[in-house]
Amino acid sequence: MKRIKGYQRYGDRDDTWRVFHIMSEFVEGYETLSKIGKAVSVFGSARVGKRSKYYRTGERIGYLLAKAGYAVITGAGPGLMESANRGAKRAGGESIGLNIVIPTEQKPNPHLTTLLNFRYFFCRKVMFLRYAKGFIFLPGGYGTMDELFEALNLIQTKREKPFPVVLIGKKYWKGLIDWLKKESVAGGYITQNDLKIINVTDSAFEAVSLIRKFVAEK
Repeated sequence: MKRIKGYQRYGDRDDTWRVFHIMSEFVEGYETLSKIGKAVSVFGSARVGKRSKYYRTGERIGYLLAKAGYAVITGAGPGLMESANRGAKRAGGESIGLNIVIPTEQKPNPHLTTLLNFRYFFCRKVMFLRYAKGFIFLPGGYGTMDELFEALNLIQTKREKPFPVVLIGKKYWKGLIDWLKKESVAGGYITQNDLKIINVTDSAFEAVSLIRKFVAEK
């Protein structure tokens, strides 16, 4: 596995050095990921075990993406991130992890072919987006939701060209989608067209097919 170096700790007052480290995270990320070709970023909870149906779905997604010629990018952690990396590696594809170094110290999963370590969430977010042809979201918590709504906002505001956003797990996401319809659309905070950015399915095959179709039409 190719491993990109982690970060050096700086004191709270070393703002100048912090700027240089931010620059180095962008440079290393761009140099590494620019070589991988087309990719899909897959998000999901670190807390879901291997017995979960979503773990099996995530592994299937990673496998199908790799067989279709896509590199798979995750947050490098355990749980559903691991499942997608596991599937991609099993298929012989590029299995990339963008690890975040935080006080709770997330340990990268063992199914990666390339690992990059980030201190800064915003640098990591840029890398998830820059080389991906689509985003797939398995069930997850705050981190997954953060990535989801940032993607939706970037597409809605046309700061990024449209790309597929696929949610896996109709039951899991139903409450959120219903709330968006009942409160956000009905209240005029977003439009019905804004909701059309989101695709929801239980099928790994359908999720990958939606991305492949979108890319083929561009």
